[in-house]
Amino acid sequence: MPAESLDHDNQAGDFDSLPYLTAEVPGFGGTIKDQPEDFVVEELAAYEPSGEGEHLFLWVQKRDVSGEGLLRHVSRRLAISSGDVGAAGVKDRRAITTQWISVPARCEAVIGEIETDRIRVLRAARHRNKLRTGHLRGNRFSIRVRDVTPGAAERADAIAGTISRLGFPNYFGPQRFGHDQQTLRLGLDLIRGNRSPRSIPPARRRFLLRMSLSAAQSALFNAVLARRISDGLLHRVLSGDVMQVVASGGLFVVFDPAIEQQRFDARETVPTGPMFGPKMFVAGGQAGEVDAAVLAAWNIQAADFDRFPRLTSGTRRPLLAWPAAFHVSVDADIVQIDFELSSGTYATSLLREFMKAPTGDGSA
Repeated sequence: MPAESLDHDNQAGDFDSLPYLTAEVPGFGGTIKDQPEDFVVEELAAYEPSGEGEHLFLWVQKRDVSGEGLLRHVSRRLAISSGDVGAAGVKDRRAITTQWISVPARCEAVIGEIETDRIRVLRAARHRNKLRTGHLRGNRFSIRVRDVTPGAAERADAIAGTISRLGFPNYFGPQRFGHDQQTLRLGLDLIRGNRSPRSIPPARRRFLLRMSLSAAQSALFNAVLARRISDGLLHRVLSGDVMQVVASGGLFVVFDPAIEQQRFDARETVPTGPMFGPKMFVAGGQAGEVDAAVLAAWNIQAADFDRFPRLTSGTRRPLLAWPAAFHVSVDADIVQIDFELSSGTYATSLLREFMKAPTGDGSA
């Protein structure tokens, strides 16, 4: 493997080294998750349970419990298989989080078995379908950053103003890449053909294949986004850009950058980056050259993703995100940041612009 590719692999999941949108304004540092109450997350449901059906939706609040730990606990206490427990997303451990999960309706009489001093069932309602990954609009966050530097108020105001106007880079957060980037390294080896799925222990093969290949796609997306920022192209519509219509989610390729720049500036559209795969909407022109340059730098070819057509089919992801219900306040050495993000957008990618310091693992 070329030395340049090895260097990219070593830095691939280094979230803290990615370029900032607000690099001209110093961060205020600080720490998050000192207490679970410092990181509060509430799921924004895609729909409400209908009140009838063979599945039971539970509105559950947990404190200082991992997302995986919650699902294991529910499975064990209700004596059902892990596959019978549904969730739209996995929430942070060091936090207070509220979310929907689903279980078979036959468990209704024993739902109280789930409750502990750190897990509460706030509501239960029946629905026709099991809750599945991605069945959510987004998440609402209320986050305290403690021990910030002097002058944090001025810095917070400046950064918040820029993000309100320009959005923030829609990076995948560090938790996507695994401990010490091991998940990412496995994915890159699989994509390049340097490892076979058979090298993964059978008991974990299905899970690790999906996670590692997704990590590789995510790292390449981050690399394209970082290059657009470094080259001053994040807010410039390029020829061949694949744009997403904000209202509908539809995709189209740019043929006239001047016209499409006006629509982007009006927030009608947003440029997207690649989640490489055989079914991905391919960029052309200057935008396609950026995507191709990143693949070449990583010693990967587009055809390499054909090795796993079901798991790496490919898609597009917006390069920018805007927080909703966005409010920042400062009290002494604590900054309070409240905001809502759409599904798949990472709170850490917003927080890092403010802190410009390691943010921990706050996932969206």
